[in-house]
Amino acid sequence: MLTVRIVPCLDVRDGRIVKGVRFQGLRDAGDPAARAALYEAQGADELVILDVAATPAGRGAQRDVVRAVRGVLSIPLTVGGGVRSADDAAGLLDAGADKVSVNSAAVREPGLIDALAERFGSQCTVVAIDAARDDAGGWRARTHGGGEDAERDAVAWAREAGERGAGEILLTSWDRDGTGDGYDLDLIAAVAAVTRVPIIASGGAARVEHLAAAIRAGAGAVLAATIFHDGVTGVGDVKRALAADGFEVRP
Repeated sequence: MLTVRIVPCLDVRDGRIVKGVRFQGLRDAGDPAARAALYEAQGADELVILDVAATPAGRGAQRDVVRAVRGVLSIPLTVGGGVRSADDAAGLLDAGADKVSVNSAAVREPGLIDALAERFGSQCTVVAIDAARDDAGGWRARTHGGGEDAERDAVAWAREAGERGAGEILLTSWDRDGTGDGYDLDLIAAVAAVTRVPIIASGGAARVEHLAAAIRAGAGAVLAATIFHDGVTGVGDVKRALAADGFEVRP
């Protein structure tokens, strides 16, 4: 059994962590560097920073936040938000990111995935997909912080992203984000069926049982925010519970 990764996520706007429901109604959830240090101390395997205001505002992710977090962090760090070119990605890597996540720009220009994988390697290239259920029972990708329908089948897009060189798929259920209703297990299973690229499941976690279900559905890593930010549980508690349930986790 592969080791399961537990990945806290920091959605950031104007230098502060924010959290909402379906990317709306954002509230303040703390200082990024302080939270990063706390989650590493609790045993987080990796950390994700997503600048949720970058793409809607037409700017890049705030590199000063990345530098501040890297200053207190030794575990792998993925950063996304406003990445529109390989040079944008290079700037985030120089600021301290280990991996760069792309979403809206890659949907608009899929060749960006190829360019990132060729220049930095697939291990540095993460494609984030925000997926919402459609009337036909499938899922459509959304861009610009979930605000726009990309008019692209999310499962097919995940397969293409892997073929173009993505090293990971950060798969977020737009319908479940912030709701506490659990991950969209059908979505995870559908994507896992069409690509061998590791899936980081996101959107909806409220209990350890939700994380375990996502792993069983095909995720190689589970991302969560609200349960950690609000103190519902800690990373160490999650790992102990998963280990007791038979999953392989890093101590």
